[in-house]
Amino acid sequence: MPIKAVLFDLFETLITEFDHSTRISKRDYDYQTLLGLSNDEFKLEWRRRSSDRMNGTFADYFAVLEDILNKRQLKINSASIEALYEMRMEEKRIPFRKIRPDMLEMLAALKSSGVKLALVSNCTEEEIREWRHCELAPYFDEAIFSYEVRLAKPDKRIYELACSRLGVAPSEAVFIGDGGSNELEGASDAGLKPYRAVWFNSHIDSKFERVTRPSDVIHLLQLSL
Repeated sequence: MPIKAVLFDLFETLITEFDHSTRISKRDYDYQTLLGLSNDEFKLEWRRRSSDRMNGTFADYFAVLEDILNKRQLKINSASIEALYEMRMEEKRIPFRKIRPDMLEMLAALKSSGVKLALVSNCTEEEIREWRHCELAPYFDEAIFSYEVRLAKPDKRIYELACSRLGVAPSEAVFIGDGGSNELEGASDAGLKPYRAVWFNSHIDSKFERVTRPSDVIHLLQLSL
């Protein structure tokens, strides 16, 4: 069956926050001074809220930090939270500023072929603030951000929503992602054909077929015709 749509993950699929396993941003948040929590304590609390951050239970970064501080019975300092928010936004802008040329070539080729494109990303508001300004955005017919639709991968409904907005059946679409958050399993459950993108992240074990270069995605399309 011809492929009518390609759904893409964002982080570590179209953009990356790492360079040879080292985080590109030189983040250095002093949570002890700003919030009264050690860095390790903050990371623990942050991870505990991962699902609720992704699915929109928390409206924004401020709500997450206020919840952490309330649960820890610590004073809420709005200026400190604002400072951390600005630092986090700057960190999350970095990967959008340097898009690989072969990524743009792949998207241009897919677009010119008439295939519909959707982005399906588990994310929070501050993580994708730069999306609308980046070179990738014009290629996409739809961008589904988990916090906005209150659904997160691997919930099959988020893939079904993307297909519905594109006007295609899941069986007519493929999903390309690095495999984090069990996103490939979720795509398969929704009826899409998943492929694991390994050009940024090759460390996730998966039973699904690999694509090793962005140009491989174009080849998949050609094979389906």
